[in-house]
This record gives sequence, C-alpha cells and structure tokens, in this order.
Amino acid sequence: MPGADDSPGRSAAEMSRPHLLAFGGAHVDRRGRVAGPFRPAASNPGTMHEDTGGGAFNALRTAVRRGVEGALVSLRGGDAAGEAVAAAIRRAGIADLSSVFLDRATPSYTAILDRDGELIAGLADMALYDLGFAKELRRRKNREAIAAADAVLCDANIPAEAIEKLALLTGDKPLFAIAVSPAKVVRLEGVLDRLACLFLNAQEARRLAGVDDEADIDAAVRRLCERGLRRGVVSAGGSSCTVFDRAGLRYRLRPPAVRRLVDVTGAGDALAGAAIAASMRGRPLAEAVREGLAAAMLAVESGTASPDFTEAEFEAALALVEEPETVPQDADERRP
Repeated sequence: MPGADDSPGRSAAEMSRPHLLAFGGAHVDRRGRVAGPFRPAASNPGTMHEDTGGGAFNALRTAVRRGVEGALVSLRGGDAAGEAVAAAIRRAGIADLSSVFLDRATPSYTAILDRDGELIAGLADMALYDLGFAKELRRRKNREAIAAADAVLCDANIPAEAIEKLALLTGDKPLFAIAVSPAKVVRLEGVLDRLACLFLNAQEARRLAGVDDEADIDAAVRRLCERGLRRGVVSAGGSSCTVFDRAGLRYRLRPPAVRRLVDVTGAGDALAGAAIAASMRGRPLAEAVREGLAAAMLAVESGTASPDFTEAEFEAALALVEEPETVPQDADERRP
C-alpha cells in the first residue's frame, strides 16, 4: 500500500495535518462478556465479540479522527485474520506499512469481561511481534517513514531491543509510548528519558516504578521522574487521572461520569490517541488529556476502543470533562 504522501488528490488541508507514525499492535481483538455473576474455574454463559485492536492501532485510529494523518507499522500473518486487520486499517484511513508473514498466525488479544464490562482476565498471543519488530527497523522504507513523520508512537507490544532502536532512529522528534500491560511496560525502561510522554494506568505505573502494588500513585510518579521520564499520564479508570512532568508540574483531571458503561477495553488507547493528536496541534499536555478523557468516555460507552463520533458529539463529551486541577508540590519533591 502506498504511503500517505503518495495518495492522489490530497487537499492542502490534508497536507497540513501533523503526521503521526505508529509502531506496534494491530491484531485480532476478542472480547467475551459473562452474562451473569462470574464463576472462576467454571463454564460461564456469555457472548464473544471479535474486532481489530492493538494499542498502536487503537490510538492511531482515534488520533486520525481528531485531525492527525497517520501511518502504521505492524506485523500480521498470512491468514484470514490478517486480511481482516488490513481491511480495518484501510477503513480507518491509515497508511499501512505493515509486513505480512505468510507462514505465521496473526497475533490476537482475548479479554474476558464481567457483566459490568470490567476486565476479569486477558490473554495476549503475540509471539510474532517479538520475532519480527527488530528486523522491521532495519528496513529502509521504515527509516524513511520515521524521517518523514512529525512524531512517532510506539506501544510496549514491541520488544525492548526494538523500542530502544526506534528511540535512536526517532532522534529529536517527539516519541510517545503506550504501556499496554503491567507485564510489558518494563520494556520501556531503557527509553524513559527519550519519551515525550508515556501513557499508562496506575497498575502499570507502579510496576514500572518498582513500588508496592498498594503504594500511593504520587510515589510511583516521583520514582518515574527520578528515573528520567519527562512527562506522563497515569489513568485510574473512573477515578482521577494524573498528568505530570519532571519540572514538578502536576495536574489531576477527573474523568466524566460514564452514562452507560459497555466495555472498558481500549479506553486508555482512546485517551492516548486523542491526547497525542491535541498535543501535536499545540495544546498543553493537561488540556490535551482533557480531550483524551472525552474520547475515553465515548469509547467505554460505545463498547469499542476507537468509537465513531461526530465533532458535535466529541465537543459534548469534552464539555463534561472538568478543567485540570493543579496539585501543589512541596519544594523538596520538585525535580529539575
């Protein structure tokens, strides 16, 4: 598939959009929902839904809806699932720079949700990403795509070696990252000081910071800043969202009340995508995260990680997100 700059008939407005290049997950996303009370170690009646997901794809799809031009580098197999993923990327208006491994199965993520839409357990079958991403960064077309982008996004589905190589190739361009899971977030340890912003949830933040699972989130934030992270966004479901930087600025944003919770899967990806798009348009981080929280609300209410919405629907959701609240910091907590 040709790159976005090769597309015929692009308008001046399209040419002026900031260009975001994403590396990471674009795979089969299965979500099973239990119909009644969940019973461990037993058969539970419920329903199964299959779609295309992945942290990088979900976030990029939302960023494109918020005015960013996007391209994606991922890996998939030569199977029917891979064809479905390719079709979803095309429908999203994203330039597809992915590689196809004909003898491999397309990666997948299976989530089991309770009847209220909260995650019970997830299973990631993504060995292909570990196998192939380091090689992708040696390809000339991908190096050229990095050079042409205004910013780069990666998720932690990519192995640590490839993430570190990507950070080197990105150079001075902004490099955004999505944590994906507590098990994978540690892959970002070697590039914390290179990230423009890291999006993660409270559990992932504690794991990356190396603090106790019950530790206050501010303790995790301080540790991450000490380890070189310049800016970050820590979400905590329906409770407050923490936005911070190494200079000591810290904000709390309260997500809007969800009117109809369908599925929480992918809400963090929607938050990251909309916030990155706003940041690339020049919005300060805390204001950009307001837009991210609006997109996350629309995601959990629609049951999809990257919901369709009109500008009017987005503005109505944004109006429900309160202004950022500055969190006072003691002098000895500030970081240069």
